[in-house]
Amino acid sequence: MTNRSKFFSLILVAALTLMIAITVTLSVEEAVDARIGWIKTATLPAPEALQAAAVDEKFAYAIENLVVAKYDRASGKLVGRSSGEAHHLNSGFFHQGKLYCAHSNFPKKPEKSEIKVYDPQTMELTDFHSFGAAPHGSLTVVLHEGDAWWCVFAIYGTGANAETALVKFDDQWRELGVWKFPESVISDLGAMSISGGVWRNGELLATGHDKRVIYRLRLPKEGQLLEHIETVATPFPGQGIAVDPVTGGLVGIDRARKEIVFAKEANHP
Repeated sequence: MTNRSKFFSLILVAALTLMIAITVTLSVEEAVDARIGWIKTATLPAPEALQAAAVDEKFAYAIENLVVAKYDRASGKLVGRSSGEAHHLNSGFFHQGKLYCAHSNFPKKPEKSEIKVYDPQTMELTDFHSFGAAPHGSLTVVLHEGDAWWCVFAIYGTGANAETALVKFDDQWRELGVWKFPESVISDLGAMSISGGVWRNGELLATGHDKRVIYRLRLPKEGQLLEHIETVATPFPGQGIAVDPVTGGLVGIDRARKEIVFAKEANHP
């Protein structure tokens, strides 16, 4: 190697080292900027942990596009996978002993959404409610709180995702209200949208697609724009989350590691 080649090699190594240092520094700064809200307490390996997770007292459920996989919480052993048709499952929510899953035809157009219901006893996945050609977007979150159903319909694309909406329905699926997400949340999502959410202590805890944060939101006293209370750091890199009835904490996934992730609130003993 000539001296000239060595010189340029050294320059290249120095440049790469600087880029890595900057990347690490930015990652640390991003982590520091968001208060730590949730701390990882346990994980459970699950190849199906690609969209969301949910749990009951004895079992953990990993949700991917096509199936729900049931795991024993204590041993981590796979119990079985769901039967029934699905194309794009999203987050899941336990209500009266059944797991209700958001489902859509994403990325197809026009957008069609429905709620699928999974029976933990039979492990069968069936249709519960169809929105048809959903005018608000692709269903990613379904919750039942109080006497109403709450659904998040996602819109994707930078700028366009500002139309992502939280919609409230009564038990006859009549629309009772629509709220949009504030700019402080939308701008943090990039081109993606809201992937998960739970109601907790009167707040909507919402997650995006890939950032390790939760957006704490609440309904406004008036108007149709959700109030952004705070963004907190979590061990979940986005995707669907659920409440853990055993610990009172949260459960989500780490898609890259293919794990179900359990977490407790940072200020909780």
